[in-house]
Amino acid sequence: MTDPSTTPSTGSGTSPTNSGTTTTSERSPWPALWALVIGFFMILVDTTIVSVANPAVKAALDPNTNNLDNVVWVTSAYLLAYAVPLLITGRLGDRFGPKRVYLVGLVIFTLASLGCGLSGTLEMLIVWRAVQGLGASLMTPQTMAVITRTFPATRRGAAMGLWGATAGVASLVGPLAGGLLVDGFGWEWIFFINLPVGVIGFVLAWILVPNLETHPHRFDVVGVFLSAVALFLIVFGLQEGEHYDWAPWVWTMIAGGVVVMAAFIWQQAKTKSEPLVPLELFRDRNFSVANIGITTVGFAVTSMSLPLMFFTQLARGLTPTESALLLIPMAVLSGVLAPLAGKLLDRVDPRVLLVPGLLLTAISLLWYVLLMNPDTEIWMFLLPSALMGIGQAGMWGPLATTATRNLGPRQAGAGAGIYNTTRTMGSVLGSAAIAAFMQSRLEANLPGAADAGGDFGSGQLPDFVVSGFSDAMAQATLLPAAVLLVGVVAVLFMQRPAHLVR
Repeated sequence: MTDPSTTPSTGSGTSPTNSGTTTTSERSPWPALWALVIGFFMILVDTTIVSVANPAVKAALDPNTNNLDNVVWVTSAYLLAYAVPLLITGRLGDRFGPKRVYLVGLVIFTLASLGCGLSGTLEMLIVWRAVQGLGASLMTPQTMAVITRTFPATRRGAAMGLWGATAGVASLVGPLAGGLLVDGFGWEWIFFINLPVGVIGFVLAWILVPNLETHPHRFDVVGVFLSAVALFLIVFGLQEGEHYDWAPWVWTMIAGGVVVMAAFIWQQAKTKSEPLVPLELFRDRNFSVANIGITTVGFAVTSMSLPLMFFTQLARGLTPTESALLLIPMAVLSGVLAPLAGKLLDRVDPRVLLVPGLLLTAISLLWYVLLMNPDTEIWMFLLPSALMGIGQAGMWGPLATTATRNLGPRQAGAGAGIYNTTRTMGSVLGSAAIAAFMQSRLEANLPGAADAGGDFGSGQLPDFVVSGFSDAMAQATLLPAAVLLVGVVAVLFMQRPAHLVR
């Protein structure tokens, strides 16, 4: 009925081999998961808070340019620093224990939040956001690794449902908290709010998360270097391409990143020692397909928020709080339905949830495109938000559960690291691509608007540019919708889980 590598005994650590570890077979794994979810929640909230606050950050720290690329680096620097180390931070959890690595990451993330709030320039903010990303990269794989190692495969869907519900609730709390904090106290407080949450999360994790048994690993330094160089070259080239008018050196940088990435994959296949990415994991079709699916989800979720927030705040004159209120149906429905989807996933083929989930989310984005014009009643934006909430409930948890269902305890960290790397790289690419696409759509729809006095930094736009700006943001929203359709096609190739095969 179940894969031997994912039975309860493998996740419980009933026969620890290292001093300092504790057994978990006699305790419920849920309190530990709830403690870890607090930190994971903070990471997700921080991303959504920043998306709402981007116009305010630009007005405060970058008011003299009409180029949107600069402020987008507040998100991209975080995501890049988050993504690059994930392959090794998952292994660090296996080697030193997920609890220890998680707590170190939480300290780094919390202190970096203080640095972000105290930043007086855009450059300083971008640097501290990169440090935040490093902390987040240490934390995130540990949450999935603990689920994989403490919940049996046949009950993992419910745990991953909580993981998915966390994303839904964070998508509500982030924009609302961001809007209230930006409107009431200033953009700095979107980072200061992390300080008490970080302290509470540290105390609870220290008390409730067990010390699971560790597994010795050799760290692939060459692989870490090659993957870091490849990801940096590709993302930096995509991010800055529009700013430099896609000069030949930009394309050279991107091509170089692709070549280095190919060299990394070849090195991983040929290395005699333990590779950074165990390629045998990809022999599991569902693991491979889930990674493709989560890449499209990361791309779409990150990229869709930027044109929507700029449209509602600059074209329609809403405050950050008012813009965030439009997302309430999405967050509430996703948060309520995700745990139910997780429980259902333990009994059905994942495609039953993933195909409609991804498809409904793509349809909701196309609905937004149709509504993004100056004459639409604001309340109508609540409708695609509700549809998106239903769709997202069938995305996050089912993809994570499907990816990790067949992982053994020794592979938990590596698998979680790979999965979160692909998710975050999707987010990085989405952030970079949407910045370039938004800028190109602005230039196509508003030629010469900047020289004529259009200000894309703060407040409502002058009437003569509102229509063109709205068209540009609507056209940009087509990009995440198209990428999600790729995810729909990918998940069709999943296999029925072994425990459901009679």
